[in-house]
Amino acid sequence: MSGAITPSRTATWSRSCADATMSSMSRDVVELQLERVKAHLVLEPELSLIDCGYAGSVPGIQRGIAANGRDPATLRRVVITHGHPDHAGGARDLAAGGADILIHPADAERLKITWRDVVRQPSRGHVFAAMTPEPPHFHPIEDGDVLPMLGGLRVVHTPGHTPGSVCLYGERDRILFVGDVLQRRFGRVSFASRLYSDDYAAARRSVKRLAELDVKTVVFSHFTALEEGAAETLARLAREVG
Repeated sequence: MSGAITPSRTATWSRSCADATMSSMSRDVVELQLERVKAHLVLEPELSLIDCGYAGSVPGIQRGIAANGRDPATLRRVVITHGHPDHAGGARDLAAGGADILIHPADAERLKITWRDVVRQPSRGHVFAAMTPEPPHFHPIEDGDVLPMLGGLRVVHTPGHTPGSVCLYGERDRILFVGDVLQRRFGRVSFASRLYSDDYAAARRSVKRLAELDVKTVVFSHFTALEEGAAETLARLAREVG
């Protein structure tokens, strides 16, 4: 993908109402509330989206983009934090519209799983993969890659919730997009859901990497962003892992 990823080793729609709300998390980030999940629209000269909801979410995403004065047809890239249907379900349709789909190869490979595969080797992870339409093409993102968004958005591979789960860290704004690697239930931040994770122990261990970052704001996919005490919260979770 031309100009989209520089290796940091010096590196690179379900139905939805898509209520777009400006957030103080970053001057360039708008939250799009889709059905049961949040996507995050990055309003820069090149328009980017972090996650894209269930299959069928594209009309809502397009409305959210238009509500912010931009042409939905100019969406440049969609970064997928992990390959579950509520995060990657809209990728196929967005790719058909010309957007580049960026996803870790471990989860891209999983999206090849069919219902026939589920019958042969049933597991919760395989069911989620079979529920998610596979995009026709994708651009792989790996740990350490830096995406041309928000002053440089670094990919942090955090496997466990899924094999290819990633978080995205923007040093300029000290912002961390965690997908489902963390939750914030009843105001308290905790590890990924044990029920929906492929490898819960690995998911917990991955959080130790996040505590090494200088973070001011943690952005979740299903909960309100954490804008106070983020660094202390990540340090607490890292200590819990041991």
